[in-house]
Amino acid sequence: MSGKGFLRAGAGGTLSPPRKGLRGKGWGHAEHPSGLASGSRQRPGPGALLLAQRAKELKSRLGILLHKPELAHRIGAAGKLQLGSRQRDSSREVLEWRESFDQLLKSKNGVTAFHTFLKTEFSEENLDFWLACEDFKKTRSKTKLASKANRIFEEFVQSEAPREVNIDHETREITRKNLSGATSACFNEAQAKTRTLMEKDSYPRFLKSASYQDMTKQAASRGTSKRLHT
Repeated sequence: MSGKGFLRAGAGGTLSPPRKGLRGKGWGHAEHPSGLASGSRQRPGPGALLLAQRAKELKSRLGILLHKPELAHRIGAAGKLQLGSRQRDSSREVLEWRESFDQLLKSKNGVTAFHTFLKTEFSEENLDFWLACEDFKKTRSKTKLASKANRIFEEFVQSEAPREVNIDHETREITRKNLSGATSACFNEAQAKTRTLMEKDSYPRFLKSASYQDMTKQAASRGTSKRLHT
């Protein structure tokens, strides 16, 4: 996963992304611009404030998802839900997200919740790339296929891309060569690497996050209450 770190203050007081590979820090004793002595009360850096705001946004958005009457999935042509033959209420769906990463990705609301969490870690580009690849594979026009492939490569895959995902050099070069004869499978290897990274790294942290833990407790409580009233 590409390290984002916190935002840093640039010239004129504006915020700019940190250099790749660096993690943002609040001001330490030796780094405080005002030269305060050790032990003085220190003001949090802009990155810490932004992270706190994103964490607050995550808790708020996940809470809204949980309290919806239903988190319904789109109904297919046969009139059946994509994930099963019956609707699942919000509480059950929230609990299903912890069963597997596949279960989370199958849920539209699960993807939304996971994306919000990734924003707090400044790594949402990994999920955005995975979703872009899923959409890309549905493209039927060869002309559109080629133009979409180039856009995705330039945004996520090429070295120093604006939203570069963390894949190895070999996978990047294989993907580059695939663009010469773009097919719906040209991002398969890069997409698989990114998915594995999210499953092994970000997904476990999402399940352990305070916001998701709160959701599961509320979901379990609602399920118990529902059984007692039936």
